[in-house]
Amino acid sequence: MTDSRKTTILVVDDERGVRQSFNMVLKDDYHVLLAESGDEARKVFEKNPVDLVLLDILLPDVKGLDLLKQFKEIDPNVEVIMVTAVKEIQTAVQAIKLGAYEYIMKPFVVDEIVTAVSRALEKRRLVKELTYLRHELKRYQLFEKMVGQDPQLLKVFDLIAMVSQSDGAVLVQGESGTGKELVARAIHNRSPRRKHPFVVINCAAIPSSLMESELFGHTKGAYTGATNAATGKLEIANKGTIFLDDIDSLQISMQAKLLRVIQEKEFERLGSTKVIEIDARFVAASNKDITDMILKETFREDLYYRLNVFPIILPPLRDRKGDIPLLLNHFLAIQAQKTGKPPKHFADKAIKVLVDYDWPGNVRELQNLVERLFAINKDKTIHIEDPSPGSIGRRTTQIVPLKEAVRDFERKYIDHVLNSVNGSRKKASEKLGIHRNTLLIKTAKLDTHR
Repeated sequence: MTDSRKTTILVVDDERGVRQSFNMVLKDDYHVLLAESGDEARKVFEKNPVDLVLLDILLPDVKGLDLLKQFKEIDPNVEVIMVTAVKEIQTAVQAIKLGAYEYIMKPFVVDEIVTAVSRALEKRRLVKELTYLRHELKRYQLFEKMVGQDPQLLKVFDLIAMVSQSDGAVLVQGESGTGKELVARAIHNRSPRRKHPFVVINCAAIPSSLMESELFGHTKGAYTGATNAATGKLEIANKGTIFLDDIDSLQISMQAKLLRVIQEKEFERLGSTKVIEIDARFVAASNKDITDMILKETFREDLYYRLNVFPIILPPLRDRKGDIPLLLNHFLAIQAQKTGKPPKHFADKAIKVLVDYDWPGNVRELQNLVERLFAINKDKTIHIEDPSPGSIGRRTTQIVPLKEAVRDFERKYIDHVLNSVNGSRKKASEKLGIHRNTLLIKTAKLDTHR
C-alpha cells in the first residue's frame, strides 16, 4: 500500500540487481515501487499515484518508449527518467520529445541519480503549482474586488462562473453594501459579451419622469426640454449587459415597459415609431424582498420571473465575519496605493473589535471606515482608540449617560439609513421624516460615515 506521506517512484527494469540498487538509494526518502516488465509496470501504475518513473528503455515484453507514451497518456504530469545501458542519441531525443524529463546511462552514479530525481520532482511540483494557480486565476481573476474566503461567498463565485456562460437574466439580491454591482460586473466580464458595453442603470437615482427617456432615448422635441435627440442606455448596451440596480424602485408602469423589452428584444425611442432591436443580457439587483412587494402589488410578478432566471443571493458581512480581517487589509492596501502613502495595518485589538461589530452597512460601511481611518491616522498602526464613526464595534454592558447613548444610537441609525439609500441625503431625509438641512446638520454634528 502506498505511503501517502512520501512521493512515489516506480522503478521499471528487468534486471533484479538494478531494481534493488535503485530501491536502496531511494527508499529512505521516497516510497519505491518495483516492476520487472512492461505489463507489471502498467498494472502498478494504474493502481498507484505515481509521481516519477525510472524506466528502462529495453524491456522483454515492450519498448520503453512505448511504455513512456502510455504513462504520459494516463497521467500527463508524471515525470519519467529513461535509463539504459546503450547510448543512442536518436533514442534520447525521441524520449525527450515523448515527454521524458531526462535520459541517464548505466552504470549510474548514486549522486547523479539522486540529483536527477530531485530535479524531476521539483519540476513536477512547479508544474502542478502553476496549473493550480492558472486554474484559480481563471476562476477568480474577475472577483479581485470581492474579497473573501467564506464558503457562502465561494458559492457565489461558483454561481457567477456558471451563469456567466449562459445568457439568461440574473437577479442579484442582498442588503445594501454587499457588492451587488461587483457581481454583475463579474458576470459580464466572464461572459461572451465581455468585449461589449456594461451599462449601469440606477433605478433609484433617476427620477421617474426621466426614466423612460433614460432607458429608451428620445427624438428632438419628443417632450418639453428635449432640444436634441438622445440615445437611450438600452441602445448603448446592445450586444452587452444591462445592470438594473435597485430594480425594486422602478414604477409599475415602467416595469411593464421593461418587461416588453426583455420579452420582445425591441423598443422605440420616445417620439419615434421606429423599432430598435436589442440584443443584451439583463442583470438586476435589489436589496428588498421582491416576493413581498409582489404580494403588495408594487412589483410585477411576471417581471420578477423574467429576471429571476438565475438568482444570486449575497450574504451580509455579519454572516461572514471571518472575511473582515481580509477586507481590512485589502482596503488598507487600496488606500496606500491611491494616496502613495506608506502601508498601514490594524492593531490586533482593533481587528477584534471590528470583527465583533455587525456592520449594518456591510462591505461599503467597512470600506468607508478604513478610508477615513487611513486618512486621519498618522502612525503605521491603527488602534481602536483612534477616532472612528461612533462606538463602532464596541460591545459592552458598561452604563453610559443617556445623552451619550442616544447620540450613539442616532449616529448609527442615520448611518444605516444613508447606506440603505446609497448615500442619498434627499432620500434619507425623507425616510427619517426630517428636512434635508436638518440631516446635514446632524451628520456634521454626529460625525457619521457620510
